[in-house]
Amino acid sequence: MTKKRILQIGSLAGHAPANAELSARYDVLELWKAADQEAFLREHAQDIEVIATSANIGCKTNVINALPNLRAICSWGVGYDTIDVDTAFARKIKISNTPEVLNDCVADIAWGLLLACARNIAWGDRFVRANHWENKVGALPLGTRVSGKKLGVVGLGRIGEAIARRGLGFDMQVGYHNRNPRNDVNYQYFDSLVKLAEWSDFLVIATVGGASTKHLINETVLRALGPKGMIVNIARGSVIDETAMVRLLEEGAIAGAGLDVFEFEPKVPDALKSMNQVAMMPHVASATHETRRAMTDCLLENLDSYFSTGEMVTPVA
Repeated sequence: MTKKRILQIGSLAGHAPANAELSARYDVLELWKAADQEAFLREHAQDIEVIATSANIGCKTNVINALPNLRAICSWGVGYDTIDVDTAFARKIKISNTPEVLNDCVADIAWGLLLACARNIAWGDRFVRANHWENKVGALPLGTRVSGKKLGVVGLGRIGEAIARRGLGFDMQVGYHNRNPRNDVNYQYFDSLVKLAEWSDFLVIATVGGASTKHLINETVLRALGPKGMIVNIARGSVIDETAMVRLLEEGAIAGAGLDVFEFEPKVPDALKSMNQVAMMPHVASATHETRRAMTDCLLENLDSYFSTGEMVTPVA
């Protein structure tokens, strides 16, 4: 039986078996390996109906415009801000992502970063490894208690809700900011980001990325968080005004930051690297064996479903 042809924009390096599994099921055109990608697209333009990509790589306008028969874009990952959704939808091109399967692992990392900041865990690890404890060289400063504090969540979607539920286990008060309040949760709703930041001890960013949320967390919001407040970001680096955040951390205008994402990643401001009140990870919130397996399975299900029914299992609305 002849394999269906797909265009794969970039390697799914985040899950080692993924590329081979795609190739086993489909006739895969590997765009990222082409020496001249524009020429490659021109050569195969009439043959490509479906694209496989990832949240990190996305699908740019020029690729969509180069493929007159494109009908579907299946993405590995939950975010789709790197896909030109407007152009795709204008052409009635279907888009899918891999939601739900990431929720718990991303929420776990958010809490790991929150605890690392509050209790100086990353700092303490460096302190012990450098033999400062053994050699009685200084001492760690006191940390901040997490239990019983106020947790603010920016973006109470699937991942934000998973973060909020974990806060209840720490006997925290939970507040949130969305465009609109939800009537299916009992958390306190704030119609203003500044008001939420003023109320919060810990502000966790779990909103979508893209142009609509660029620098949503600006200097005004950060200053409202205050010198005892800490910020955690597992969403997209662009959501925070990174320059303002670095400056306010240096000033002590906010107490700390836990960051899995950065505005110009993989470039990380050198100033952040030297701050003991900052805990960082290299955009790996979904990086567990279980979640990456589930993400690949979901991508394959979306591809299989499109080719068999013309519909996606997890479409982006």
